[in-house]
Amino acid sequence: MGGILVFGELGPDGLQSITAELLAAARSLNESSGDEVAVALLGSGADAVSQEAISLGADKVYSVQDPLLEDVQIEAQLAGIEDVCAQAQPSVVLVGRTHLGRDIGPRLAFRLGVGVAQDCLEVAVDSGTGRLIATRPVYGGNALARFTFPGDGAQIVVLRPKAVEPLVADSSRTGEVVAVQPALDPSIVRARLVETVRQESEGVRLEDAPVVIGGGRGIGGAEAFEMLEELARVMGGAVGATRAVCDAGWIDHSYQVGLTGKTITPDIYITVGISGASQHMAGCSASKNIVAINRDADANIFKAATYGVVGDWKNVLPSFLETVRELINS
Repeated sequence: MGGILVFGELGPDGLQSITAELLAAARSLNESSGDEVAVALLGSGADAVSQEAISLGADKVYSVQDPLLEDVQIEAQLAGIEDVCAQAQPSVVLVGRTHLGRDIGPRLAFRLGVGVAQDCLEVAVDSGTGRLIATRPVYGGNALARFTFPGDGAQIVVLRPKAVEPLVADSSRTGEVVAVQPALDPSIVRARLVETVRQESEGVRLEDAPVVIGGGRGIGGAEAFEMLEELARVMGGAVGATRAVCDAGWIDHSYQVGLTGKTITPDIYITVGISGASQHMAGCSASKNIVAINRDADANIFKAATYGVVGDWKNVLPSFLETVRELINS
């Protein structure tokens, strides 16, 4: 292996959480290979967060600056990371499965003429060959498959958010910052940003919530989410849902947890009326503790639950909510 490159992502608030997760995955690979861990940060905010990236595991930061990178345009971002790859010649490129990364990963692989492993949950080094082993869900999340990369070219892995726990920042770490100015041609940009619409939301984001209250078809209807939202407010958490619930229109798809939704890793995941289908469990299996409330004693969710209550949620949840209130106020 000849170096590990992370495609970093910046946002209005600085370094995005996916970048920290990818750096943690890169450091894990470094333990087996000893290769340098680098991160490419594209845009004017790169310099401001370079030291933060180093504290989270980067040995080198490529700070890519160009006027075309100020708006997140796929073509400009792709050209920028391609320029870094030409300079760094990495053998591994890690990309997050975000809205941006899902476009960048396969397109970069095409540009470099190499393979890409999409939607991966884990990545490791094969001790025999020194090449990567990427683990990803297949058959709708009903099984996990391991993939390797043939040949000796670069290996591009698109990792699912929340699949890896970020490292604790170490402010004593030092690293190198390399300025990159690719001088991008404006003609490469084939789209124009017309308007940015921001959706205001209250409370903690579902992906970052320490406590998540999830509702499934077993709750019976949209009105039941009022109690779930109340419990989430009391516990300082967020509400989630299964795909079936979102498809039924009981709650917006932005609350969906699962294979085709969001991946969560809360300290406590309380499931209400959720059977535990494999597609849903693919998005919540990394929860520290799962508390299941379901009237079907044979529901699959109990196999993954730390604690389980067999019963009708209408009888269980009100007393549970009242007890939580008492404990918090005591």
